[in-house]
Amino acid sequence: MYFQNFPAIYYEYEIGGKKVLRTVTDITQNIRVVSSILDSITLYDEYDIMDGETPEIISNKIYGSPLYHWIIMIANQRFNYLEDWPMTTDQLETYIKNKYGDQMYTTRYYVNSNGYIVNSTEPMATPVSNYDHEQQLNEGKRRIKIVSPNLLNRILIQFNDLI
Repeated sequence: MYFQNFPAIYYEYEIGGKKVLRTVTDITQNIRVVSSILDSITLYDEYDIMDGETPEIISNKIYGSPLYHWIIMIANQRFNYLEDWPMTTDQLETYIKNKYGDQMYTTRYYVNSNGYIVNSTEPMATPVSNYDHEQQLNEGKRRIKIVSPNLLNRILIQFNDLI
């Protein structure tokens, strides 16, 4: 759905020592066009991603079709499913164990009551482990902006006109 109206270009590949000309979709226009459309929207709803939800699931829930997942991703400046989207609880556990091993509960830094990183000697300094740090980073990816379903048709029309 997202790429179907993009223009095609010719691209030269080298296959087996021979140059071959192929028609490919010109994806270079994608983000700039949609970003300019989404920049004109001033009101978004907030949404907290539940464990295991994908952009397609949220798109289906909000817009009635999984095909508009790209609107969710671009509206939130998220372009990498692996790094920009929250991991499930099981994925996060595995990731932390693999990354830190025996050091997963080692203190990474200390914070004060306002959440600012402080020296360990600061009064009321609270330790934050590697595990806690990674969990906080992951949780920070849960809140996203949702374009109102009422604006979906307007965005799609503008997108098709510009492409």
